[in-house]
Amino acid sequence: MEYNMEVELRTTQHSIPMDVLIDLIARFVINVPDTAKQNLIRICFQIELAYWYYLDFYVNGETKLRSCGFKEFAAHVFIHSPFLKRDYNRLDEILEEWREYKQSVPTYGAILLSEGNSHVLLVQGYWGKASWGFPKGKVNEDEDPAHCAVREVYEETGFDISSRIDPENYFEAVIHEQLVRLYVITGIPFNTKFQPRTRNEIKSCEWFPIADLPNNKKDNTPKVKMGLSTHSFYMVLPFVKRIKGLFNNKPKAHRQKSLSFSEASSTSRPKYHRSDSECKEIKDVKEMKEFKGNKERKSFSKRQLFNDKDIVFTAPSWLNFKFDRAAILESIP
Repeated sequence: MEYNMEVELRTTQHSIPMDVLIDLIARFVINVPDTAKQNLIRICFQIELAYWYYLDFYVNGETKLRSCGFKEFAAHVFIHSPFLKRDYNRLDEILEEWREYKQSVPTYGAILLSEGNSHVLLVQGYWGKASWGFPKGKVNEDEDPAHCAVREVYEETGFDISSRIDPENYFEAVIHEQLVRLYVITGIPFNTKFQPRTRNEIKSCEWFPIADLPNNKKDNTPKVKMGLSTHSFYMVLPFVKRIKGLFNNKPKAHRQKSLSFSEASSTSRPKYHRSDSECKEIKDVKEMKEFKGNKERKSFSKRQLFNDKDIVFTAPSWLNFKFDRAAILESIP
């Protein structure tokens, strides 16, 4: 294995300039506490943060370096980090475990409906090609679900829903074993200007006619009406019928039960039930609705980290794992 490692070092070290790679490893990996280094899943979150930074400031900055996939970037970090090099031969296994962990974290967001409830706002990921979905994202540890939705929608669209959100008015679905909860927000003006607050994550925010969204995988309506394949709305499909049902049945939809993607395809599956901790969101709604006016409150997630020069570097993984955040902040050059 030693010989193969040397070959890897010779053939990959020039893909990302060494001075850039060393700087990124020093900022985000090497100087984390020793306790954090023992858990490679935690380290993967740090590597992901370094990867975002590389894309934001080196690939799309003045240097115009070439882009690369996350796996390739992680391989560089593992090869050139002394304490990670020994685990390089397990990189695929480690990344798979990390992805499985990420997939288990619930996501919260919102279904933004236009005036007249004729259109719904969908966002397109920077790397998602033709895929569209609702603005949403993963919850931080101990974060209120409704507050997470407010934060994620603001980060991905620049629109603040804190004064509009009802913690009891939402749809849920379980997609690939991951809970997705979307709060229903109505009456958004068509002329609202949406401006993502994160770098290179959301490429576009657009209104789509609800009537033109597919009801199932075989529905060709999007292709006929918009020139888009049904697969482009894969993450939207589990919610389409319920969105259309909101206005066909007139009554307001409160506390909609969870529906898994497989249930939407007529396959039985256990439904999700609200935990005691999630019930706390209703009690905390007053605090959550003050989110808009709280200018001192900052949430550090996604690539919003790199939009404000006054914000110190921090990682979403610290919130999830509870290791020594202060020590890491002090160690970053």
